[in-house]
Amino acid sequence: MDKLSPQQRHANMAAIRGKNTKPELIVRKGLWKRGFRYRLNHKRLPGHPDLVLRKYRTCIFVNGCFWHGHHTQCTIHNSQCIIESSECCKIPKTNREFWVAKIRRNKERDKEEQRRLAEMGWHCITVWECELKPSKREETLDSIAFTLNHIWLQNHTRCLMADGRGKMDSGIPYPQLDEEDMQMPMAAEDECL
Repeated sequence: MDKLSPQQRHANMAAIRGKNTKPELIVRKGLWKRGFRYRLNHKRLPGHPDLVLRKYRTCIFVNGCFWHGHHTQCTIHNSQCIIESSECCKIPKTNREFWVAKIRRNKERDKEEQRRLAEMGWHCITVWECELKPSKREETLDSIAFTLNHIWLQNHTRCLMADGRGKMDSGIPYPQLDEEDMQMPMAAEDECL
């Protein structure tokens, strides 16, 4: 049973922001400290990503575990998908059908937006609220930085290989790409050096 009246619960849920949330500010400050520069909520991209790093052709979504159904499981019961609670996403017991439908719609919308971004040649990184707890925060931010640097190196190595410049200034050849790397789409020409 809910301890708050329906009006109080409605007021609490309506007060939750969609931009400049605490997890988003943590990611922004952590990336800025590591030397990454970005734009916020780019209006021309599908889903208005929280952070857009154009140099890396990467969008970062900072998702709340509850609102985006982190680690929720869908079980089929009477030909309907029923979302079960997870450790970091507890489905409310009151008005459960509404919340299950809302979370399901959010998850489907997230997948569609990321699919559209990938078709446009953008990389997508999703950072979950539970990954930004103090015990995991630095590890998560370091992982994002590593991923961004890896993306940059992949794109620019391909550009140099496409240009026919296969050696660095020191004469050392660029690292060879494996088959998995070669399957990714080529970087846009304006991204090449």
